[in-house]
Amino acid sequence: MIGLISATAAGAAARDRLATAWPTRTRVYDGPVADAVRRAFAECDQLVCFLATGAVVRLVAPLLADKRTDPGVVCVDEAGRFAVSLVGGHAGGANELAREVGDLLAAEPVVTTASDAVGVPGLDTLGLPVEGDVAGVSRAMLDGEPVVLERESGWPLPALPPNVGSPAEPGAAVLRVSDRVREAAAREAVLRPPSLVVGVGASRGAPVDEVLGLVEDALREAGLSVRSVAELATVEAKSGEPGIVGAAERLGVPVVTYGAGELAAVTVPNPSGAPLGAVGTPSVAEAAALIGGGELLVPKRKSARADGQPAMATCAVVRRPARGRLAVVGLGPGARDLLTPRATAELRRAAVLVGLDQYVDQIRDLLRPGTLILESGLGAEEERARTAVAEARRGQAVALIGSGDAGVYAMASPALAEASDDIDVVGVPGVTAALAAGAILGAPLGHDHVSISLSDLHTPWEVIERRVRAAAEADIVVTFYNPRSRGRDWQLPKALAVLAEHREPATPVGVVRNASRPDESSRVTTLGSLDPGIVDMMTVVTVGNTATREIAGRMVTPRGYRWQKEAE
Repeated sequence: MIGLISATAAGAAARDRLATAWPTRTRVYDGPVADAVRRAFAECDQLVCFLATGAVVRLVAPLLADKRTDPGVVCVDEAGRFAVSLVGGHAGGANELAREVGDLLAAEPVVTTASDAVGVPGLDTLGLPVEGDVAGVSRAMLDGEPVVLERESGWPLPALPPNVGSPAEPGAAVLRVSDRVREAAAREAVLRPPSLVVGVGASRGAPVDEVLGLVEDALREAGLSVRSVAELATVEAKSGEPGIVGAAERLGVPVVTYGAGELAAVTVPNPSGAPLGAVGTPSVAEAAALIGGGELLVPKRKSARADGQPAMATCAVVRRPARGRLAVVGLGPGARDLLTPRATAELRRAAVLVGLDQYVDQIRDLLRPGTLILESGLGAEEERARTAVAEARRGQAVALIGSGDAGVYAMASPALAEASDDIDVVGVPGVTAALAAGAILGAPLGHDHVSISLSDLHTPWEVIERRVRAAAEADIVVTFYNPRSRGRDWQLPKALAVLAEHREPATPVGVVRNASRPDESSRVTTLGSLDPGIVDMMTVVTVGNTATREIAGRMVTPRGYRWQKEAE
């Protein structure tokens, strides 16, 4: 929860804008400012104070206890010009909150954390728990000193500065990636990858403390870190068992369940007749932990009860294999404000970026220092897809970029055709050219619509024409991608002629070039008047259906046909 505090009418107005935009995330604190800050600090994860920074410093200073647990605090000035990350930049999330507040209020986010200021990732922003001398290793990274990277786990990491991964030398800082418990040495920080799966079985009514104690004892005795546990896995019949659910909540991990038939198919070293009779599988703990593959580090063990009664819980621990990660990212039509926050986050997460050179140029400034950029020119789509998948198979965190939505005439399909189940694949949607053009034209896509590419480089023209004819006969709005180039100048006139067999010459047609970019241009014309010569590969052409109208210079396709009948 984000606490909102203000002292003046101007501050209250900006405060209320946040409260309206984030109704489930925020809580307004009224009353005397000092009391409001104290209450919000105790009750909320973050604060946004519409006050001078000096005032907030004096108010929160007596409340500060530990940067790992204190809420993040952001200050917004009276004029709404700046959103300042004041306290808890990383651990409290104030840096990211300042950026979010800035986006919403059109204020400039002010982030002074050293790592953020120079673009070097803070160790506590990599998405993994971190322990040890975090400050010392972070300082070495910032100062460009050699930092040794020791990866006991091959978990994919974001891009790290070039000085991380240097050869070992006496006294050098060390960044270790490990799920094993060991006391960190001086100038050593340990990143905890989510590499451990704990399979759990429990009798009905098993206490939370018994389940949790069993898990913690098993990890401790095996020398494994509880902070590397990714999930508790069990059989579907136990998905709501309070002891398992409560243990997962205390560990801060999800409960993942599998059907009894799935678990019965897993070969385990210690099957038993008891779970077979109870839930339909000879193993719960070991099978649930092993179902995704990996190394069995702790075979099935039972809980020990102080009262001498039979054990009510079992567990097993597996280290799952590290898998590379491929994010297929849609960049949108070109304008930076149409690039989604999720896409930005994936670009920041990637250690390797693969893309068309002109698309890389659009987002180069968003990448972390140290990101490996593999760019190529037009016509190399399959090569880029193969390269991205190969890098992910090497255990890297990879972003493969495309314009618009990566799944629409872009990189997702060749990449997924190349990929198998040995890597994790994440799709990040983007604003498509059809949507961007539609918003410029008005509302041409208000009813059923279809997108058709007129490029016959990969699809025979006979197939394309058949699809255009089907759309024409079905009275569907059509958006043409790749409509015309210097080497393909006859396909668009042919497609328009097919549509003209079923639509009047007065049918509205929208033509948008470079949608959302600085040199954007658009016009609304008609099917009978469109000059194909004004169209090129940077253009999207949208042809209305028989219900589409031009109203005040905008294309409008009504959601139903009743409006059309009433107008006749």
